[in-house]
Amino acid sequence: MGGIMNTYNRMPVSFDSGSGCYLYDENGEKYIDFTSGIAVVNLGHANKDISKVVCDQSSRLIHTSNLFENKLQQKVAERLSELSFGGDVFFCNSGAEANEAAIKLARIYGNKKYEGIRYKIITMEDSFHGRSYVTLSATGQDKVKDGFRPVADFFKHVPFGDFEAIRTLADNGDVVAVMLEVIQGEGGVKVAGKGFLKQLRDYCDKEDILLIFDEVQTGMGRTGNMFAYEHYDIKPDIMTLAKALANGVPIGATVASEKVSTYFKPGTHATTFGGNYLACAAANKVLDIMTEEGFIEKVRQNGAYLQKELENLFGKKAEIRGEGLMVGASLKGMEAAEFIQAAADNKLLLVPAGDNTVRFYPPLNTAKDDLDYGLGLAEKTLKDLSED
Repeated sequence: MGGIMNTYNRMPVSFDSGSGCYLYDENGEKYIDFTSGIAVVNLGHANKDISKVVCDQSSRLIHTSNLFENKLQQKVAERLSELSFGGDVFFCNSGAEANEAAIKLARIYGNKKYEGIRYKIITMEDSFHGRSYVTLSATGQDKVKDGFRPVADFFKHVPFGDFEAIRTLADNGDVVAVMLEVIQGEGGVKVAGKGFLKQLRDYCDKEDILLIFDEVQTGMGRTGNMFAYEHYDIKPDIMTLAKALANGVPIGATVASEKVSTYFKPGTHATTFGGNYLACAAANKVLDIMTEEGFIEKVRQNGAYLQKELENLFGKKAEIRGEGLMVGASLKGMEAAEFIQAAADNKLLLVPAGDNTVRFYPPLNTAKDDLDYGLGLAEKTLKDLSED
C-alpha cells in the first residue's frame, strides 16, 4: 500500500486549525507558532481578510492559464514593481521556480549580449536557493547535492561576504551574475555586511555583472522592510520572491530590471499555474495589508524587542542575529534539534537552520503579549534543558 514519500523528518503532531500565531492539533491542544510555516504565513494562520478574498475569488475564477490577459496579475506585478526597483515581473509557483527564472534570465543575458562568453554564476557558501536540479546546484551546501551529482558546473561558490573571492573569479571575464541571499536563512540567519554589498553593487555596475538577490525568505516584510535589500541603500538587477507573497497560497515572482527582463520573449520561459487568479487575489490582499500605514514600522519595533529579549534570555548560551522578525539563535553548549523538540513539548514551535541555529519567525502581526507568551515558553524550555 502506497503513502507519502519519506522526504521529511516530521514531528508527531497533526494540526486541525489555526488562528493568528496559534495552531491547534487534533485534540484541541494549543501551540504558539514561531515558524510561520517557515516564513510563509507572515500575516498569521486563517487570516480573515485573506480567507475572504480566497473564498470570493475561488467562487468566481481560479485559473485560465497564461494564454489570456489577467488584469489581476498585471495589478500585482505593477504593485511589486512600484514597491521595489521597477522593471517587470514573472509569476510562478514557488521560490525554486522564481530562482530558476532568475538563473535563466542571467544565462540568456550572457548568451545574447556576450555571445555565451559570460555564463558562470557566483553564489555563496551555506546559501540555499531551492531543490530543483539547477537551484540545488546553485545552493552552497553539500548536503543538498549529495546523491544528485554531477550537478550543474557553471556555479562557483565563495565564502559569504568575501568580496575579494568574488572579484578574483569575476575578473576572468566569464561571470554573468552574482546570486545571494541578503540574510542567509537556511544557512543560520547570517546577515550580509553593508560594506560588502556596497562593494559588490559598485563592482557589478562597473563590470556589467548582474546582481541577483534571493528574497524568497527575507522578502515581504520579514526583516522590517518590505524587502531586505532596502536596509542597504542598494538595488539588485533581479530579485526573487515566494513564501509570504500570498500568505500560504503557492506563488513565486521574479522581478527584473528592464535591461534584463527584455531578454525573455514568448517561448523562452513559461508556466501553467503561475500567477493564476486565486494566487494573485491572495497576493494583492497581502500587499494591501503590508502597505497599511504603520505595519512595517511595527515589525521593526517587535523585531527589536524580540531580539533584545532573546539576548537577555540566552545570554552567553547563544549568538542572536537577524533583522526584524527574522531572528536566529546560534546555540552554544546544546543542540538546536534538542532545543526545538523540548520547545515543541512545551507547545512552542520553532524551526532549525545551519550553524546549530534555532529560528524565531513569528507572524509579522503577532501582538506583543503573544511574543511574551512565546518567550516565556522559550525560557521554560531553556530551564528544562538546564536541569537535565
